Amino acid sequence: MRTRLRRLWIDGRMFTWRAEIRHVPGSGDCHRCIRLRVWGAGKTGEALQADLLSTAWGTPWSACATDGAYPTPADVRAVVGYALRNGWRPDRRGGTFVLAEREHAPRFRWPDFLLTDRLRGLGGGDPTRRVAEAQPAPAAG
Repeated sequence: MRTRLRRLWIDGRMFTWRAEIRHVPGSGDCHRCIRLRVWGAGKTGEALQADLLSTAWGTPWSACATDGAYPTPADVRAVVGYALRNGWRPDRRGGTFVLAEREHAPRFRWPDFLLTDRLRGLGGGDPTRRVAEAQPAPAAG
């Protein structure tokens, strides 16, 4: 399967990114997770990696079967902006800057995604609980 690389311009700088659809098990369901990789200085620069847990919820079918979440350029722009403000240096040679759940989730807020460590096998919060908690409160009636 061919990997599709996309381009995004931020403040006159070109970033190249790709997003791979994956899934992670939670205590109550399977959840869509997107592994986002971004480069700002070509393949020799420090890469950015963020595993994004979809916050889609509320259907009678499995989230893995029905969730169509995928990052838009605006989502990627938000992740890149956050990473640049929090230590990512794309011009640094080699390596990967990871937006880890345990370090960045309390500060990184985005409507459709949460950061997760589950794809890296490092535990992290239960995806089902985290997605349920991310849902808006019901309107008082």
